[in-house]
Amino acid sequence: MVHQQGRLVFFCFVFFLLFDSTFEQRISSLAEKFALLQLRSSLGLRAKEWPIKGNPCLDWTGILCKNGRVTEINISGFKRTRVGSQSPQFSVDALQNLTLLDSFNASNFALPGSIPEWFGLRLASLRILDLRSCSISGTIPSTLGNLTSLVTLYLSNNGLTGQLPPSLDQLSRLSTLDLSQNKLVGLIPAAFGSLQNLTLLDMSSNFFNGAIPPEIGNLFQLKSLNLSNNSLSSSIPTQLGNLSNLVDLDLSSNSLSGTFPELGGLRNLQRVAVENNRLSGSLPEALWSMPRLQFLDASANNFTGILPNVSSILNATSAVFNLSQNMFYGNLPSLSRSFSFLDLSGNYFQGRLPDFAQRNVSLNSNCLQNVTSQRSRSECASFYSERGLSFDNFGEPNATEPVPPSKSNKKSHRNVIILAAVLGGVGLLALVLICLVLLIFCTRKRGVTNQRATEVGPGPASSSPPPPGPGVSLNFSSLGDVFTYQQILQATGEFSDANLMKHGHSGDLFRGTLEGGTLIVVKRIDMQSARKEAYLSELDFFSKVSNSRLVPFMGHCLENENEKFVVYKYMPNGDLSSSLFRKNNSDDDSLQSLDWITRLKIAIGAAEGLSYLHHECNPPLVHRDVQASSILLDDKFEVRLGSLNEACAQEGDSHQNRISRLLRLPQTSEQGTSGTPSATCAYDVYCFGKVLLELVTGKLGISASNDTGMKEWLDGTLKYISIYDKELVTNIVDPSLIIDEDLLEEVWAMAIVARSCLNPKPSRRPLMRYILKALENPLKVVREEHTSSARLRATSSRSSWNAALFGSWRSSSDVAAVPATTSANKLEGTSSLKQSGTTGSQGSGLNGDNGHSSSTRRHSKEIFPEPLEEQDVERRPHEE
Repeated sequence: MVHQQGRLVFFCFVFFLLFDSTFEQRISSLAEKFALLQLRSSLGLRAKEWPIKGNPCLDWTGILCKNGRVTEINISGFKRTRVGSQSPQFSVDALQNLTLLDSFNASNFALPGSIPEWFGLRLASLRILDLRSCSISGTIPSTLGNLTSLVTLYLSNNGLTGQLPPSLDQLSRLSTLDLSQNKLVGLIPAAFGSLQNLTLLDMSSNFFNGAIPPEIGNLFQLKSLNLSNNSLSSSIPTQLGNLSNLVDLDLSSNSLSGTFPELGGLRNLQRVAVENNRLSGSLPEALWSMPRLQFLDASANNFTGILPNVSSILNATSAVFNLSQNMFYGNLPSLSRSFSFLDLSGNYFQGRLPDFAQRNVSLNSNCLQNVTSQRSRSECASFYSERGLSFDNFGEPNATEPVPPSKSNKKSHRNVIILAAVLGGVGLLALVLICLVLLIFCTRKRGVTNQRATEVGPGPASSSPPPPGPGVSLNFSSLGDVFTYQQILQATGEFSDANLMKHGHSGDLFRGTLEGGTLIVVKRIDMQSARKEAYLSELDFFSKVSNSRLVPFMGHCLENENEKFVVYKYMPNGDLSSSLFRKNNSDDDSLQSLDWITRLKIAIGAAEGLSYLHHECNPPLVHRDVQASSILLDDKFEVRLGSLNEACAQEGDSHQNRISRLLRLPQTSEQGTSGTPSATCAYDVYCFGKVLLELVTGKLGISASNDTGMKEWLDGTLKYISIYDKELVTNIVDPSLIIDEDLLEEVWAMAIVARSCLNPKPSRRPLMRYILKALENPLKVVREEHTSSARLRATSSRSSWNAALFGSWRSSSDVAAVPATTSANKLEGTSSLKQSGTTGSQGSGLNGDNGHSSSTRRHSKEIFPEPLEEQDVERRPHEE
């Protein structure tokens, strides 16, 4: 009996504990419960994560309660409902009622808009604020300085602009401050030196200028300092040597000058990146003696001097050093230790190779003996002579004193000059004759080709054909099927609003069904408002051009005087702008993103269509309206190009224009004379580049917009596309894509092709046929070929492909030149040579794009053999 009573008391106690625990997990404040429901509605959160009938403290993902009050909200990576995703906004006003909120994490959740001012006034208890990758714009409100309890502040990878508010120096408890990858400007506040608890300060990839404040040296707890990819100038302050706990220092890709300071006090330093600056002088010996140093990238500066013998100083056996593209000279020191990677290319080292330089070491473009890919004798001799140093002349005798020539040698030399002059004159005459023969041949060939190739007619030189003169009528009765007006009305339900697809450039598009069940699209053209010549141009286009990559033309209805109708085959998957993200088949109203394989298939299909217009039609045809809405998709996501009413012959495609291209004469600008899109193939290539970026980034509307905001977005995005750095592209890749390492290389390759298409100079953009080949073989764009057949190809073969596709990388003002004959092993990793798991790749050994000197892989210089036809390697005819 006693045992039974004891057991009953025990069960009652357990039940009380369970009941009490459940009770504590329920929200005690009706205001807070209402605030959560309001937040669920304003953000468009799905029932999957926040079920409306569930207990928020127990059933809602990412909600943490204590004593019946909400203390943490984590919606990182959540997806909105279909309705919520149509107009996402920074709508979190309900947070004001959660007065005990300790942490708010919305990283990777779209919050377009600016941070509200009340954030720093109503959330006084907030300790963690994480708004990474939220599409935030505007300035940082000064009221954030009131969040004195804040310990962690992440605002990276957004579109924040303006200067930093001085009030941020009031966040005395702050341990982590990440403002990277925004558009912030101005000076780095010296008052940041008062944030004594900071352990991580990341302000990289912004537009900060001026000097690095010496007060940063007061942050004694700092372990990671990243100020890379800004416009910082002046010298590196010596006060940084006070940061005894610093592990990671990244000052790369700025405009820093002066010498590298003594940082001997940084005994914990493991990684130093100062590449792509203007630093000079010698590297301090204290830098080499840091016991934990694993990584040093000082490439692409003006460092000089002789390297110390570090074999007895450094203890690490897996260090990665990059000292390339400087002015180090003298003999290489004896390095008996093992390096994970050592890049000394692009300097002026002389002498013979020591034993250590047999592997994991890049020594291209030096003055070393018995080594291939070195600088020329004259370049090396000039360098050493200017500095009053002795040059060993690659180990040959009489290096310092020239041998006087004998009389016989003088006479022989004179004979050689005379013979060369004679042969040169004959060669020049032969060249002129060959050019004349080629011009005559091309003229005749054009006349013959007009009979054999796709005949589009001579084509107008202006942007669109002139309207027919009075009394002139065009007969299109044999073009497709002729539909009656009654058939059109019946198929479209008398043009009901339910069947209206969209308002096009030249007419409204309606969905329709013929009597046999065939689905069609009808374009209704109002002759009172539409340009008559555009309507006639489209019909004329379909009467002369046919290709599987063009939208199937089915017929027309021309019997009505005030309205004309053009009929196309219906495309089940709509266009790219509406199919990149489409509604999921599940019940949660979420959007499903196109996978990468489908995106690449779409890119190739669109390139095939444009390549047909540019290279298989005579004269070449220009689409002039290349954007996501013009790329139609059938039931298998095969591409059919639409919006062809603007298509016309390329401007100036004539015999005289060919002569101007051969002579490299200046051409017309990219804009048409009337402000309309330019009728040049280069204009199509530029627009196609924006479509490729849309596929890579998942950002809708890129290809359809030319406003200032979009241009700013392009400028901010292109800096993450580098032929030398694969990892950079991960900053702009559509987060909804699930891709492995091999697929990431394809994404990287497509981004590289997109950037080459977006070169500001039309003459530097690749031909569409080259773009098609690159997309069909994306890995060849980023991987080096090692086959014997590739090595047997001529130098001209390599340069022709580079000139066609990668001209923009060599010609842009912010990109270093890449000679076709120079290469060097480079470390895999990011711009600061971060180590990755991939091995065995090579890089150019030169400065990378946008100041990123490090490389993961070098683009292949032998992707495709040299074209046989002159037009494949000629420049674009219309240069700005």
